[in-house]
Amino acid sequence: MPIPKNSDLLEHARKLRQDMTPQERKLWYLFLQKYPVKIYKQRIIGSYIADFYCASAKLVIEVDGSQHYFEKEQQKDTNRSAYFESLGLHVIRYSNADINERFDRVCESIHQHIQSKLG
Repeated sequence: MPIPKNSDLLEHARKLRQDMTPQERKLWYLFLQKYPVKIYKQRIIGSYIADFYCASAKLVIEVDGSQHYFEKEQQKDTNRSAYFESLGLHVIRYSNADINERFDRVCESIHQHIQSKLG
């Protein structure tokens, strides 16, 4: 089943690609960009924009800043994850603190998730 895409979000996705957070930038430039399996940044999936998306592993990678700890944002994240999962995608989330303080573990975790889906 093809992944739906709301083309109305294209300009917003482009802007997010240009204005990545420091943690998204670190993860992209130091790991995901060079990963041997294609990973997209700021990918439109339905009416959402996933931080990172690996189509071959059906994996969405989200990097959550401090705003994601508020109840309203947590509900949005729950709905967003449920939507992705309804499309057969697996969602993994890392906090900004994870990227800043446990970067090697985050990279290893992503690698393990991708390999388990492809292996």
